[in-house]
Amino acid sequence: MTFIDALLTARRPLVMEVKLRDPHGNDLLGPRTVTDLVAHYEQAGAPCLSVVTGRWFGGTTRLLREVTAATDLPVLQKDFLTRPAQLEAAHAMGASAVLLTAALLPAASLRRLVTTALALGLTPFVEITDERELDHLPHPDQCVIAVNNKDIRTRERDPGDPTRSLRLLPALRAAGCRAPVSASAITDPATAARLLDAGYAALLVGTALMRTGDLHTWLADLDTARTGAAA
Repeated sequence: MTFIDALLTARRPLVMEVKLRDPHGNDLLGPRTVTDLVAHYEQAGAPCLSVVTGRWFGGTTRLLREVTAATDLPVLQKDFLTRPAQLEAAHAMGASAVLLTAALLPAASLRRLVTTALALGLTPFVEITDERELDHLPHPDQCVIAVNNKDIRTRERDPGDPTRSLRLLPALRAAGCRAPVSASAITDPATAARLLDAGYAALLVGTALMRTGDLHTWLADLDTARTGAAA
């Protein structure tokens, strides 16, 4: 199953993230092994995983290989990818999706990378922070379009603003996106529930899930919050 299809058919559409450090350099893995963490996410019902290979967060491509070897779930490589050769390498290492950060890519480069990713069978996971970054995006119906609630200019050390996702959702829908995602600064189940109930197809949650001492309770609280909102 492709990354985008796994999200769109998930009962609880959370992309659960594997990263070694938070934006301030603090260790997130602790005494756990990567394999243990992946198994924990699988047992919790994750439809997809994200692996941060960017050096800001202590990542390497070795981490991607370790995760893809440990799971059959679709995996996103989360890094600043800017060249077709990097997408080919991601595919070779078992990734199912690749991060493309619109703010860092000229329009022509973004179009080329989206087309290359799709040709390789990868889901383009296009990250935006502004409605203008949707301009000239090809094949929006085949992309995951993710609103980053934090600021990459500060290496995501800011607290973030989930209301950015709420403001941009109509633009994502108007662009033809089937799989809008809200990412970063989702610190608690109530925030996650609000974003899903607003119409987001999925969420990417990293630090909050890695830091929680009880993943199953965090997820149960999300389910309860969504039920309460629906009622």
